[in-house]
Amino acid sequence: MNGLKASADTQQQLKDFLFSQEVAFVLQPFYLVPQRTPLQHKFPHGWTCFLSFSSLGTRSFVVDRENDRFLLDGAPFRYVSGSLHYFRVPRVLWADRLFKMRMSGLNTVQFYVPWNYHEPEPGVYNFNGSRDLFAFLNEASVANLLVILRPGPYICAEWDMGGLPAWLLQKPDIHLRTSDPDFLAAVDSWFKVLLPRLYPWLYHNGGNIISIQVENEYGSYRACDFGYMRHLAGLFRALLGDRILLFTTDGPEGLKCGSLQGLYTTVDFGPADNMTKIFALLRKYEPRGPLVNSEYYTGWLDYWGQNHSTRSISAVTTGLENMLRLGASVNMYMFHGGTNFGYWNGADEKGRFLPITTSYDYDAPISEAGDPTPKLFALRNVISEFQEIPLGPLPPPSPKMMLGPLTLHLVISFLNLSVHLKYLLFHTQDRGFVLYRTYLTYTVSEPTQFWVPNNGVHDRAYVMVDGVFQGVLERNMKHQLFLMGTVGAKLDILLENMGRLSFGSNSSDFKGLLEPPILGQRVLTQWLMFPLKVDKLVKWWFPLQLMKRSHPQVPSGPTFYSTTFPILGEGGDTFLFLPGWTKGQVWINGFNLGRYWTKRGPQETLYVPRPLLFSRGALNKITLLELENVPPQPQIQFLDRPILNSTLHKTYIYSLSPDTQSASEPMELSGH
Repeated sequence: MNGLKASADTQQQLKDFLFSQEVAFVLQPFYLVPQRTPLQHKFPHGWTCFLSFSSLGTRSFVVDRENDRFLLDGAPFRYVSGSLHYFRVPRVLWADRLFKMRMSGLNTVQFYVPWNYHEPEPGVYNFNGSRDLFAFLNEASVANLLVILRPGPYICAEWDMGGLPAWLLQKPDIHLRTSDPDFLAAVDSWFKVLLPRLYPWLYHNGGNIISIQVENEYGSYRACDFGYMRHLAGLFRALLGDRILLFTTDGPEGLKCGSLQGLYTTVDFGPADNMTKIFALLRKYEPRGPLVNSEYYTGWLDYWGQNHSTRSISAVTTGLENMLRLGASVNMYMFHGGTNFGYWNGADEKGRFLPITTSYDYDAPISEAGDPTPKLFALRNVISEFQEIPLGPLPPPSPKMMLGPLTLHLVISFLNLSVHLKYLLFHTQDRGFVLYRTYLTYTVSEPTQFWVPNNGVHDRAYVMVDGVFQGVLERNMKHQLFLMGTVGAKLDILLENMGRLSFGSNSSDFKGLLEPPILGQRVLTQWLMFPLKVDKLVKWWFPLQLMKRSHPQVPSGPTFYSTTFPILGEGGDTFLFLPGWTKGQVWINGFNLGRYWTKRGPQETLYVPRPLLFSRGALNKITLLELENVPPQPQIQFLDRPILNSTLHKTYIYSLSPDTQSASEPMELSGH
């Protein structure tokens, strides 16, 4: 309705009008699903509604077990799909990415719904702006793409805590992804909000959702709680009805605990795996019906401190061709990866804690910046052998921009910022930074070891004495840190959450100092805790307060730097390069671009989408929170291409476990 949400009265008038016309209709919570026959009606207050309809009774997506295939509206159908996550792409770019997927020959898009993205606090829901997944469904419809939806509640996706809200951990004994009543109560409450909003978007109701996944790779989880899976299946059926196709997805080793009678079983694997063997195993759980690979890996994720992952074009295209020749339906994970903006990246645990990079480029067919790659054109050629490709060329790569070098200026260090803590606090904090503070009750005149027992730093601690940076303690790492100080000295620990575990065991990943620190032989207690709302500080408070203050000449430890810069002309996408900087967080025009870790790699640049920048000479502002060491020349550059594979620091990693120190250790973690 003119692109706006209709009032309850107007929606009721619309319903009455439609019933009076004796036509079938689908009323979305916010939008009307476009159908085939146009209809116009004017309502009070200037509303005008343009509708179209089809005979909804004929719309269906079902499994034809007798002939091992899907049927769409009664006709044989095979989907060739790609994964794209709306929460990793700025909303203004959704249409561009979806159009490129359709022009690549795909007929379907698959995506997750991260629970923690939409329910930041219990009972508080957010479907606005970049979180408006219904607008994303609408954009997919405009691009003529069907939808395979994966609403969780757990999604993995290399996303913080696998999409589960961190506030679940307020009950320390909760058992995630099980029949634990506390967990089920939270899940039921969430799905009773989400699933009814999705109901009008189901294909048989006139929408574009043809199937919905229940949970995600549950067979890779240690619990194997069939009661939990049955509860979810019953909940989905109760809220979505019997006509929607519900399915499960697991790696080959997870089919035993992940599949459930009544849910269609699918499998996931990559080009290096034995397709024949895996599909034969799938047939033990789903004897008849179409073969489905729900996650065919076009690339792989990256960890800080590992090499950038790639998959060869020939391997990916050969695997796809072999599956399509079998008549299988395939979803390519990822077709466009996007970016872990802000603090949203997840992490894995494999001998040591492995946080995931800001870039989620994934070596996917569409690059992080939305550009077609050679892999895309090769896959498009394969798809064209099996189904019709839309006419017309793919759009060319977006314009790219170079700028700089630019010199940044010190804004404030935590030495000065700490006097303003009362203005910066959250009552609770799920992501970002927390400051711990205590005061020495005795003098430490000799360098004395400072440590946290039982691997109790989750995840990275920046230690300061009287505002002077002393060094870093890190989860799963051996760091020799020695402190001195007089009685009454202020001991600060800025604690960074580097992302919660997102795959597999997914044990409750509590953040912060899990044990009291020890200085020499003494346990330090009486800590003050300050959860910091750094994003609001950067966006609102700096311009009003901090720029007026005097600053120390020689910064020490975590420090904010900033500058402004114009872009002449229209500009373009660009990639922020931070040579010489160590580790930190960066904001552009108040938007949290994500983490950088130049000294560890492999990612050396951060993707900056063109819509984040002001053009035609307007001033843009960039702010860095450098957590460790500022280069002698605090400069940055904007490049016209990314640097995603520059791991030059293998000596940086000191694992607590001697059998996990190999730099060439393969990272073949299944699951998304």
